[in-house]
Amino acid sequence: MELEASWFFQFFHASFCFLIFTFPILISLFSLLFCLRPKLWCNCEICNTYLTLSWSKQFDNLCDWYTHLLKNSPGKTIHIHVLGNTITANPDNVEYMLKTRFENFPKGKPFSMILGDFLGRGIFNVDGESWRFQKKMASLELGKLSIRCYAFEIINFEIKDRLIPLLSSVAAAEEPRVLDLQDVFRRFSFDCICRFSFGLDPRCLELSQPMSKFATAFDLASKLSAERAMTASPLVWKIKRVLNLGSEKQLKKAIKIINILAKEVIKQKRKMGFLTHNDLLSRFMCTVNDETYLRDIVISFLLAGRDTVASGLTSLFWLLAKHPKVESAIRQEADRVIGQNQELTSFEQIEELHYLQAAVYESMRLYPPIQFDSKFCQDDDTLPDGSFLKKGTRVTYHPYAMGRIEGIWGPDCLEFKPERWLKEDGVFSPENPFKYPVFQAGFRVCLGKDMALVELKTVALSLVRRFQIELVTPHPTPRFSPGLTATFCGGLPVLVQERETHS
Repeated sequence: MELEASWFFQFFHASFCFLIFTFPILISLFSLLFCLRPKLWCNCEICNTYLTLSWSKQFDNLCDWYTHLLKNSPGKTIHIHVLGNTITANPDNVEYMLKTRFENFPKGKPFSMILGDFLGRGIFNVDGESWRFQKKMASLELGKLSIRCYAFEIINFEIKDRLIPLLSSVAAAEEPRVLDLQDVFRRFSFDCICRFSFGLDPRCLELSQPMSKFATAFDLASKLSAERAMTASPLVWKIKRVLNLGSEKQLKKAIKIINILAKEVIKQKRKMGFLTHNDLLSRFMCTVNDETYLRDIVISFLLAGRDTVASGLTSLFWLLAKHPKVESAIRQEADRVIGQNQELTSFEQIEELHYLQAAVYESMRLYPPIQFDSKFCQDDDTLPDGSFLKKGTRVTYHPYAMGRIEGIWGPDCLEFKPERWLKEDGVFSPENPFKYPVFQAGFRVCLGKDMALVELKTVALSLVRRFQIELVTPHPTPRFSPGLTATFCGGLPVLVQERETHS
C-alpha cells in the first residue's frame, strides 16, 4: 500500500513539474499562432486552394497550378497570403528585383534560416560582404582557362570511361533492361563535381555500387530543406526542430552525415597537400582556413554542380525522346561540324554547335532545373507592374511559369522548338536574361553557367550520336518530387539501344 502511494506521489510530482515547465511554452506557441492568425487562415480563393491541396485535382504539380494562376493574372503576379509570398512571371519585375533594386531584394534572413542547417554560409545562402567575397573568389577561379580545361578533361573521362561503357552494357543485354536515366545522370554529375570540387572520386557511376552515404544524405537534406519553405508558417518546422520530430529529425541526421564526410574530405586534402592541385577545394583552401566555412562553400558548389546538371540532362533527354527530329538535327550538325565518327576535343568545337546549344536552352526554358527563386523585400517597395510589397514580403520569380506564357514567348510557347533561338543564318542568339532567368540574371547570375553548359552539351552529344533512347512510359507531362531542384518523380525509365551506325 505504501509502495503504491509512493509511486502515485512520484507520478503526480513528475506530471506537475512537466506541466509547470511546458505551460509557458504552450502559452508562447498559442500567442505566436494568434499573431500569425490572419496569414494562417486567409479565406481568399487562392489561399484556400493552397491549404486544402484542391489544386492537385486539376494539376499534377504545384508549379503547374502557379503557372495557371500567373497566366491569368493581368500583371503576371499573384499573392499567396498564407505564405506571405508574392510570385511573379513578369520580366520587368524580375529585372527590377535582380538588377534595378538589387540591394532591396536580398536572399534575406527567413530564407537563410530555412536553408541554414544545410547550406550554412555558402554563396547561395548569404548576402552582403560574405556573398561578395565568395562571388569574387569563384569568379576568379572559374574564369581561368586552366580550370576550364581541367573540368573538360574530367567530363570527357567520365563519358568515355564510364558513361558510354555503362549504356553499352545495358544495350548489349540479351533481355531488354530498363535503366533509370535520371539516376545515371545524378551519379554521373556527382562523380564529376566531386572530382572537380574535391579532387576525389566517389565512383558513383558504377551501378553495382550503392550511392554513397554522402550522396544519399545530400538528396534527403535537399528535399527536406525545400519542404520547410512549403509550410504555411515557419513556426511548424521550427517547433519540430526544437522537439527533434519527424522530418526535422531526419534532416538533422542527414546533415550530420554530410558534415562528417565533408570534414573528412577537407582533412584528407590537408594531408595530401593542396597548393599544387587543380580542384576547386584546393584553390579555396589557399585563401580560407575556417573549416566550417570551407564545408559551406563546398556544399553550395555540390548543389549547383550536381543537382542542376542532372536535372537539366533528365529533362533534355525526356524531350529528345519525344522529338526525334530534334535529335536527328543535333546529329547532323555534329557530323557537319566535327565530322562523322570524330569526337569532341575542345571547347571551341562545342561553341560551333549552335543547334545543340539552342536545344539545351529550349529544354531549360520549358523545364528549368531551378523552377523558382525567392528574395525578401528589405524595405517597402512597388514592382513595375504596380504590386505593392511590404517590408519583409517574400518575393518569388518563376522561370518555369515564364516559359509557358504567350506574352513572353509567343503562341507556340508550349512547343519544344529549338529554332526559336536561332537567327536566319543558324547562329544561336541568346534572349534577354530577365525574360529567361534560368541562370538567374543581374548581379547574382550563375557563375558556373559556362561549365554547366559544356557538361550538358558534351553528355547530350555523346549519347545522342551513339545510342537510341526510348521512354518506357511516355507520360504527357512529368511529375516532380519536392526539392531544391526539379526532379522527376519515379525517375526516367528508358530502354537503350546502340545505333547500328553511330556517328
